[in-house]
Amino acid sequence: MGEAPMKIEGKIEFEVVEQTPEQVISTMPIQSGVLNPYGVVNAGAILWFADVTASILVIGPERPSEGMAGFPLAVTLNANLAGNQKEGTFKAIASYVKQGKTLKVVRTTVLGENDKLIADVTTNHVAAK
Repeated sequence: MGEAPMKIEGKIEFEVVEQTPEQVISTMPIQSGVLNPYGVVNAGAILWFADVTASILVIGPERPSEGMAGFPLAVTLNANLAGNQKEGTFKAIASYVKQGKTLKVVRTTVLGENDKLIADVTTNHVAAK
């Protein structure tokens, strides 16, 4: 009989602290559920934080709901991971690069303590049908 399967679980959450038609700012607490085995935030958690903040910008004031028409699907995501940290808070700032009729391009900057660059993420979104 081998070892028991490895179970991995975590909690990830963030809060939108400012929302205008041109920009969304969110903050994410760094907690045990988003850390990798080295004790810093998992790259996937950073990308999730940036992508969902960008999606909220594209959705606008409407609250997202399951099956909603026009949900902004990300069709490409380009990320440059530039830093990380073990505790504190991350801040994501999403703003438009292009706001076309069918394609929306959003740049989201994730910052750590003292506005240290954590990630620079660009996503392209199209409306789901």
